[in-house]
Amino acid sequence: MTQSTVSARVSALEQAVGSRLFDRSRAGTDLTPEGKRFEPHARALRHEWNEARRRIQIPQGAAQLLRLGIQNDLAAVYLGDWVAEFRSALPETAFYIEPDYSNQMCADLLTGILDFAVMFSPKPHPDLHFDSVGDVTYRMVSTDTASLADVTPARFVFAHFSPAFEEMHRQLTPDLATAAVSVGQSGSVVSLLTAMGGSGYVLEKTSEDLISGGRFLAVADAPALRQPVFAAIHIRHRTMALHRKLTQLVARHFAN
Repeated sequence: MTQSTVSARVSALEQAVGSRLFDRSRAGTDLTPEGKRFEPHARALRHEWNEARRRIQIPQGAAQLLRLGIQNDLAAVYLGDWVAEFRSALPETAFYIEPDYSNQMCADLLTGILDFAVMFSPKPHPDLHFDSVGDVTYRMVSTDTASLADVTPARFVFAHFSPAFEEMHRQLTPDLATAAVSVGQSGSVVSLLTAMGGSGYVLEKTSEDLISGGRFLAVADAPALRQPVFAAIHIRHRTMALHRKLTQLVARHFAN
């Protein structure tokens, strides 16, 4: 999009609302007082427009369509159970599910592309609402050793599943922070360890499966790392029964 096109659209918007919304100069562009008052309404209009477009694209036979985002690292282990519970509780609802990362899911909730998301890292915003629904546990496994003292950076896959997780990981296992390989998904850790051997943190359920397979050992004296999980919605939906129901189902799953 060219600068002239942007300028023309800004001018048309200002004419439509009857106020100057931007101060433009060589130093940059800032919102006028009127622009600052208009900004939350602009965000609401963008969200409502995207939501309206989706509301008319409901699959045949469904009463409504919900678009859900789920943290990438949770999808492989939890997605099936969650969607089964969602469909049982909301049988006339069609679901579109997109595993993704927290930053993108927050952006998609803001613009109305998503209705509901389960994530690791809430991104504070006046238009978003977050509920803590529980946490997941990560355990260290290894093809080499059952003792943390014998785990070396050269044979370790460092995990950065979220900024908070990465910081906790560095604080509790500082000697392993210099590992040459670092990834952001439990499934990727499994793939690397299966191919190359070594040690790393994976979801607790995944660790149980790996250990039962016989090749991996539990590094029993390594600290368990807990990652908080949050349900996220647009603030406009905070009081809606449907979104409260989804949050309750997710929270109940973690409680169990």
